[in-house]
Formats: sequence, C-alpha cells, structure tokens
Amino acid sequence: MDAPLTPADGSPAPTPAPSGAPADPAFGAALKDRPVCVAGLGVSGPPVARVLLAHGARVSVVDAREDDATLETARRLRAEGARVLLGEHTLPEGTDLVVTSPGWRPDAPLLVQAGEAGIEVIGDVELAWRLRPAGQRWLAVTGTNGKTTTVRMLEAMLRADGRDAVAVGNVGTPVVEAALPGESDPAPALLAVELSSFQLHWSSTIAPHAAAVLNVAPDHLDWHGGLEPYALAKGRIYAPGTLRVANADDPWSSHLAETAGDPGTPLHGFTLATPRAGQLGVVEDLLVDRAFVADPHSGAEELAGLADVVPAAPHNVANALAAAALARSVGAAPAAVRAGLAAFAPEPHRMARLGSVAGVDYVDDSKATNPHAAAAALSAFASVVWVAGGLLKGAEVEDLVREAAPRLRAAVLMGRDREPLREALARYAPGAEVVEIGALGDDAMPEVVAAAAGLARPGDTVLLAPAAASMDMFTDYKDRGRRFAAAVAARG
Repeated sequence: MDAPLTPADGSPAPTPAPSGAPADPAFGAALKDRPVCVAGLGVSGPPVARVLLAHGARVSVVDAREDDATLETARRLRAEGARVLLGEHTLPEGTDLVVTSPGWRPDAPLLVQAGEAGIEVIGDVELAWRLRPAGQRWLAVTGTNGKTTTVRMLEAMLRADGRDAVAVGNVGTPVVEAALPGESDPAPALLAVELSSFQLHWSSTIAPHAAAVLNVAPDHLDWHGGLEPYALAKGRIYAPGTLRVANADDPWSSHLAETAGDPGTPLHGFTLATPRAGQLGVVEDLLVDRAFVADPHSGAEELAGLADVVPAAPHNVANALAAAALARSVGAAPAAVRAGLAAFAPEPHRMARLGSVAGVDYVDDSKATNPHAAAAALSAFASVVWVAGGLLKGAEVEDLVREAAPRLRAAVLMGRDREPLREALARYAPGAEVVEIGALGDDAMPEVVAAAAGLARPGDTVLLAPAAASMDMFTDYKDRGRRFAAAVAARG
C-alpha cells in the first residue's frame, strides 16, 4: 500500500483558504425548538446537551446506566432544562436528530431505530463542525497511537508562533466546547483536533484545513468489524479540500491519503528517513522540512533537533514531524516548531522514566494499550524486562513478540489474557524468562514490580508497556500506571 507522497509538480503546498462560513449556516438557527436526542451521558454527552439547550433545542438524553455518577449528571442536566431518561429506553417520540456519544456502536438499538426511521445520527464532532464560527480552522489528527501527544505538540507549536490555538478532543476539552464562542470569549481561531475512529464514523461533513493519519494498526476491531472498516473510518479525516499529511513509513496511512483523500489537494509525507521533496523527515540529528519551503527540490528548512523531542523514541519523533507538518500548513515559522517542542510536556504514562533502582531503569508506558503501541515502546530500549498483559480485545501479539524478541531479557505477565503472550514468548523468545502473576486485584502491582526487579540486571529497563487494556485489573490505564509508579517508588 505504499503511495507517492510528493506533489505531482514538486511545488510547495499552497495554503488552502480558511474555513469560511459554517458548513450549514442555517443549522444553528434551526435547532430552536427542534426535538434532539443525545445518546449517552459519557464524556461528550453533557457538553453536547448543554450546547443544544443553549441553541434552544428540546433535548432528551438517554443512557442505560443508573449508577451514582450518572444519576448526579442527570440531576444537573434536568435542572438546566433537559429531559433525561435512564435505563433501557427506545428513541424518544418526536425526535428528528440524534447526537450520539462516540462509543455507541452502530448496532445499538436506539441508533438502529433512528436509522430505520430516517432520522439523522451525528456525533459530537460533527455537531461542533456545523456550529463552528466563521473563519475557525481545524487541524485534525487521527491514528491508532500518538494522537494526544501529536495534538499537544501541535498546540505548543502554534502558540509559540503567536496563534490563538487550543488542543481539543480526548485531551481534556471536548471539541463541541472549544469550537463555540463563550459568553465573553470568542472561540479559538485554530483547533488542534484529536479524532478517534468512533468520532470519524459519526461525522459526515467535517473538512479540516489539514489532517494527518499517524498510523493504523489493529484496534477496536470488535466495534468496527475488522481492520479495513476501522482504517476506512480513519481515512474519513481526509475530506474534500483538506490538505493531506501522511506517514510515509506506514502503509495504511499512505494508502488512505492516496485513496480516501481529495486528489485535488496537496499531499505531504513525514518519515524517519531522509525526506524527499514534498516531505518532512530526519537528516542526521535534525528534523527537516522539504515540503513547506519555496523550492522543495533544492531547498530545506531546519525545524528542530532530535534532542528537542522528549522522549526521542522513534515513534515520538514521528509524532513531532506530523505536528510540525500541520503547524507549517498554516504558516508557522520553523523557530516555532523548535520552541513548541521545548515547551511541550509529555502526558503522564507515555514513556515516562520513573528513575533507576540498583542500576535498572523503570519506564511507565501504561498508555500502550495495544500491540502497535507496545512495539514502539519496546523498540526504544536494548535490553528489557517487559511488563505486559491485560485485556487484549482479540488483538494478535505474535508479530509484536517476534520483532521484540532480541530485546527481551525477561517478561512479567499479568491480567486476564496472559496465554497468547505466554505462547508467543515461548515460540519466539525461548531464552526470555517468563513469570506470571495470577492475581487480578488492583493491588497486584507490587508483586508484578518485585518479580520484574528480580529478573532485571544492571543496564536493563523494566518497561510497563502492556499491549492490552487495563479494565480487568484497574480502573483505567492511568490507574495502572500510577500503581506501577508507586510500586517502583516503594523499592527506591
């Protein structure tokens, strides 16, 4: 699926025109008194409901849960004017628009009922796009791994360039909140938007100024029904008129940019190799731009050094290049790329070095919740005691273990889905000692860390990169990472 990533004439990419007026100028006005159903009271549900109420819609919110947190959220929304229906419910009578939480599967009965009735179903991102103010531009990022890091880097670069920019999505600020003006403050001029495959599935008209697919690897296949529909959902980010940024080292990213994107818009790649004309890449220890320059055939612009990327693991350098491409697509200066990387602070539980005990380094990459992310983490170290396991969600691990085998001194396996990992280690890394921790309680981590410490030698790295979700043992990946860090600290 390799695809050429250089513009046909090798010329620098023209900057597309600003977004202009909202995609549907009448949409906001037409919400007044419109009966709208909000499906789900998760992270996006309450802000969606509030935005709809602010536009005068008659809002009904539906959620099957009735736990304490949901009941409290429901109480607040009712006080603000929404109708909230908890427990199993069908589509409220009279509904003529559904705004679904991204995690709701297409086969959810309420959504199926809406589809059969010819009622449009959109997501929170699509709602934000239709309501965005004139002139606001979106720079969008999707991919299996690296989305949050990339939009945070992008936000830092844009701010270093003096731009009014905010990172939104699964980074703390819902898209629908940041896309709209507040009571006293205007909406940001630029949004660095993190988009999941779920959100893209429920979007139909969004057209970012520029967009990047960082990578595609098997994940959420149970939701999408397979790798190809999952990848195609990611590819929806390349909308008509959207400047395309693709990972030249990732076959799916390149393929989607070529086939799902608009052939009339510029296409630029980023690579960890020496960049060709039209690409950003690495030359010795420098990040270099040969895309957004006056003459990409004979010219290049130094953006930053590898030392400016923290941590400088290969996958994180790729994230920085993607962010730089998006920042450069709106005219950010090269110096702003370096300054943004200097200002960027990695999110917790992403390749976080916890310290050294008895000559052994400990690294928390609990956010590595799938094999693709774990592979990137393992590739950054020469000799690893690997802490892995949890809920694999049907993901295959043989390729991961086969590629990582030369680096594995030992492994400590935890969680429910240990067997596939154990079998792959026996097959591809027979020299690596394996210890299994059978306890599934959230207090098992000290035992896990003690086992890893017993297997490690000076110069090794004990790496928590589970390749799996965490909910069999922990509240979430953050809880897992915190417990790992606490157990390491207790040994120091």
